[in-house]
Amino acid sequence: MHILNVNSLIDPLAGGGTAERTIQISRSLIAKGMKCSIMTTDIGFESGRLVGLDNIPIFAYKCINKRFHIPLVKYRKIKEIIKKVDVVHLMGNWSILNVLVYIAVRSLGKPYVVCPAGALPLFGRSKLFKKLYNFSFGNKIIKNANAWIAVTETEKDQFLPYGIAKDKISVIPNGINPDDFHYKDINKFKNKFVVNNDKFIMFVGRLNKIKGPDILLDAFIKGEKIWADWDLIYAGPDGGLLRSLKKVVADNNLSKRVRFIGYINGDEKSSAYHAANLLVIPSRQEAMSIVVLEAGIASTPVIITDQCGFNQIKTVSGGIVCQANVSGIYSAIYDAYHERKKLHIMGDNLNKFVNETYTWSMVISKYIDLYLKLLNKV
Repeated sequence: MHILNVNSLIDPLAGGGTAERTIQISRSLIAKGMKCSIMTTDIGFESGRLVGLDNIPIFAYKCINKRFHIPLVKYRKIKEIIKKVDVVHLMGNWSILNVLVYIAVRSLGKPYVVCPAGALPLFGRSKLFKKLYNFSFGNKIIKNANAWIAVTETEKDQFLPYGIAKDKISVIPNGINPDDFHYKDINKFKNKFVVNNDKFIMFVGRLNKIKGPDILLDAFIKGEKIWADWDLIYAGPDGGLLRSLKKVVADNNLSKRVRFIGYINGDEKSSAYHAANLLVIPSRQEAMSIVVLEAGIASTPVIITDQCGFNQIKTVSGGIVCQANVSGIYSAIYDAYHERKKLHIMGDNLNKFVNETYTWSMVISKYIDLYLKLLNKV
């Protein structure tokens, strides 16, 4: 069985969680003895961030518009590639590459799967583009799919405007590879990045409105005299809010306690999780946070909003779930700080939950079962 994973971005810096998922699914399929290829654009290929893909054929086309990720490729070439695969897996949404692949797939009668991973709502920037995209091809891509994947039960609701009944949608969560987060040179990380206090709260993600870094900053400032021995570190690329966040920090004279360290990956990212006392994920909207899984492998306790699609962590006492606003984040940090001697228990609970439920070696079997069912039906 040969699977073609399609995603305009597989560079984790540019593509975030969807890019990471594409990489991990591809690696896991190969590990299970499946044939797998990736179709994408060339964004990030010169960076050295794409690791673990040496044995996976990658068709990476020159991107001629980085805002909308438009690939420079002949339709005939895409069609030739799709002829040789059994199932096509479309990752994400709002993708011109997905449109080209969709047209080829329909003409050849190949089965395809869609996994938007939270990208169906008209949220964030470029709303006009998204409306035009849906009007021309987006709605058809979703409606005509042979199978639909949601990463959580709550994400199923996002398919309803497209006419897809909930009972037709498979729920397959994000996964994690524990081996990627075993490195933990805590002192090296702290010596490099922690300026003021030895203890710190960490944010990992793109600095844009959807991820909610501004909510976290306002909540931190509100209680900064209470948790005076905790710093705040933002690890992630700028998504349009970095300048305004830095201004707020400067205006409140907190430059020694709030750091912006940019994008980190590999051993440095692993060490960051192990060094952090608490991870906060203040997202306004998210299908299922991969960052929660990464923190779990490092036994780092988490605070997440109820918009992260991961309320189960409250059930297993692996973290605190709160509302996606300043008062909600503030109250959660307040509670965590006053119970800080017990945070390690919360982190251990999260570690156990993630290792028992979300490793890629377990999750990938659900993808393979779905692909096999498709081939039997077509």
